[in-house]
Amino acid sequence: MKPAPFAWERPASLPALLDRLAGAPGLVKLIAGGQSLGPMLNLRLVEPDLVLDITGIAELRQARIEGDHLVLGACVTHADIEDGRVPDNTGGVLRRVAAAIAYRAVRNRGTVGGSLAHADPAADWVSTLMALGAAVEIAGRDGRRTLPLERFVTGALDVALRPGEVLVAVRVPARPQGVAWGYVKHCAKIGEFAHAIGAVRIEPAAGRGRAVIGAVEGPPVLFADARPLFGGRIGPDFAAAFDPGAADAALVAAGMADRVARHVHVTVLARAVAQAAEFPATRPEAA
Repeated sequence: MKPAPFAWERPASLPALLDRLAGAPGLVKLIAGGQSLGPMLNLRLVEPDLVLDITGIAELRQARIEGDHLVLGACVTHADIEDGRVPDNTGGVLRRVAAAIAYRAVRNRGTVGGSLAHADPAADWVSTLMALGAAVEIAGRDGRRTLPLERFVTGALDVALRPGEVLVAVRVPARPQGVAWGYVKHCAKIGEFAHAIGAVRIEPAAGRGRAVIGAVEGPPVLFADARPLFGGRIGPDFAAAFDPGAADAALVAAGMADRVARHVHVTVLARAVAQAAEFPATRPEAA
């Protein structure tokens, strides 16, 4: 099957894009790498009247360090991160995750902003950046606003963009020395969509952490305060203190009734916790 007919335009600037979004009749979709939208067009899951190619907007391809945050333009590709063409203030977390996304052809084209705006529950960046405490910058004709990623991703394939708005950048906080990180995903085979994702960012010295269970049917299950996963206290022995029952209870509360599915997700999260106790000695892992 091939896409239904649509018009194609390539705005040269962000103001031009926002003006076109505001004035275009019918359904408008944005495209950058096209790794998510392309298949949807071919299967006619979406039939836009107009597709706007945003890859000609220089601002969306830039990356910079701003204080203790890395600001990634929405059109930065997975390969840009993997190959070190943009800074990485996370001590290698972003490069590790990028290198394990799908296949090289996908990483060459796929973008960080496109992944987040599509909000596929199995997408690596959704879970990774939520665990890191990232936020997104959103632009509209009335100005800009910033949302924590957990408020931006409202459901499976659903985000908090208002009509006429565009995700323009991702703000990633630095991972200071001593902050542990673990990320594990379970796939049928390397490069395929994840069936379960576990991501943890642990600060043993401060006694706090964040954890995410991804690749679920709705938005990722976020533990903004991960202490309940560790018996109420996070310390240097956090890996040994991990409580699978607390993770299982959170999945039950999120509506996951299948006991086997919950077991897989809890096991993957436990492996991410164990990996965090060893990071940075470990490499990206797909289970």
